[in-house]
Amino acid sequence: MTPLIFVTGGVVSSLGKGIAAASLAAVLEARGLRVTMMKLDPYINVDPGTMSPFQHGEVYVTDDGAETDLDLGHYERYLRTRLSRKNSITTGRIYDNVIRKERRGDYLGGTVQVIPHITDEIKRCIVEATEGFDIGLVEIGGTVGDIESLPFLEAIRQIRTERGPEGAIFMHLTLVPWIAAAGELKTKPTQHSVKELRSIGIQPDILLCRSEQPLPDSERRKIALFTNVPERAVISAVDLDNIYKMPRRFHEEGLDAIVLDRLRINAGPADLSQWDEVVDASEHPVDTVNIAVVGKYVDHQDAYKSVAEALKHGGLRQRTRVKLKWLESSDIEQQGVDALKDVDGILVPGGFGDRGFEGKVLTAKFARETGMPYFGICYGMQAAVVDYARHVAGLSGANSTENDKASPHPVIGLITEWRTSSGEIERRNEESDLGGTMRLGLQEQRLKPGTLSREMYGRDVVAERHRHRYEFNNRYRTQLEDAGLTISAKSMDDLLVEMVELPRDAHPWFLACQAHPEFLSTPRDGHPLFVGFIRAARERKAQAGGRLLKEATA
Repeated sequence: MTPLIFVTGGVVSSLGKGIAAASLAAVLEARGLRVTMMKLDPYINVDPGTMSPFQHGEVYVTDDGAETDLDLGHYERYLRTRLSRKNSITTGRIYDNVIRKERRGDYLGGTVQVIPHITDEIKRCIVEATEGFDIGLVEIGGTVGDIESLPFLEAIRQIRTERGPEGAIFMHLTLVPWIAAAGELKTKPTQHSVKELRSIGIQPDILLCRSEQPLPDSERRKIALFTNVPERAVISAVDLDNIYKMPRRFHEEGLDAIVLDRLRINAGPADLSQWDEVVDASEHPVDTVNIAVVGKYVDHQDAYKSVAEALKHGGLRQRTRVKLKWLESSDIEQQGVDALKDVDGILVPGGFGDRGFEGKVLTAKFARETGMPYFGICYGMQAAVVDYARHVAGLSGANSTENDKASPHPVIGLITEWRTSSGEIERRNEESDLGGTMRLGLQEQRLKPGTLSREMYGRDVVAERHRHRYEFNNRYRTQLEDAGLTISAKSMDDLLVEMVELPRDAHPWFLACQAHPEFLSTPRDGHPLFVGFIRAARERKAQAGGRLLKEATA
């Protein structure tokens, strides 16, 4: 069976278990191992798909269309492994699976209990997600002591008992707070957190001690003594100014060597040169650009985590620091577009619902009319299409049926509203479940030769991940193309519009896509569209600087 590393967290939430686990996974991968990761979340929702971004943050989408926790985004940005729905499990999904089995009679009429039925299902899911790899990391969401995490903790305790210390180990991330008034690091919270774990039968093998200050040897020895963890395995996880430094830092602390020793795994030396290049590019930029992100949830920026990271990745590929200016689209509606005038590029990300949509439309209009580089993603593409329909094609009242079911020109709508055998528009919004018509997961699309999109990708067919319900209405394809809008990518069956753009002679860089390319961006590789967008922003900035210099010397 695949050796496992179970990652738990203690004292407080938001310590960074996901990034810490992904960083360790990156080092293990750099040593030539095939590594996978998994997230066990204690909430009862079956998946995050219908959860509010204000509560949960971003819904991350995998190739197979799973709507998952945002930590899977961290995993895929640090690893070469592509994850699937198997790698994100919630309490809700576990109970749903067990109830379905009970309804089918799989338990032969027996009493269904947390132990063994729930814990057995958790163990089955862990094995299914990690089999075939050299090593698997499994992160348990929440904080040790939370009542909802107990079934997961019991399941991993059982796995350790069944497999022994060479088949599964426990790594616990905890907080060692710095008390400024006393001028000391305090180890007591860590001691109590480990005590809580040990009370349910789990003895950590490794401690990652998160702190503002490096952990002195004296404190390391104290923690080791009171937690029964070898001093060598008490790792100082000091705060870093760059999360991509973490793989190198953990390697220097010997974390990967400890893991491999405990699991009796032989591996080659760690080649972290690509991570060193990422860090060097981020710390020694040759340029800086300011990008406005105009969204609906900017007060909770985790809702756009992958977008923010992908923008930074696009800058890394050309040693450019990307500074983000977060703007609420509803503020654009109320206050106008003045806040957009001091940036070098504009990105409008995805979203749902009518709140703030008109602000996105105004943003697309501003970028189109001023030559500002514009990158629309999902709802950002739909906003660009609505703007073009209203203000260029002359389709007064054009809108998405998501926001105006009575629009005289529904240029965006559900497929069921414009694709019927009789050719008549049907209104079926009320009949569609929220996820019933959702287009999810990796899908191929064909790019039109001679377009900006084709230039950015450098190939004719690409695949991107999707998460949306509403589509470009095919009934308006010809009308909008005749008005000058370029449809630069379509689905392989030619049915669905995937990308639109403005011709290069009309705008230097205006591109919008229905998919979510941010989900396939990594710090080591970037993504062609984000790299191209940041390059366009740099060119815009250089032109503006040249213009100002010319005016100053005139």
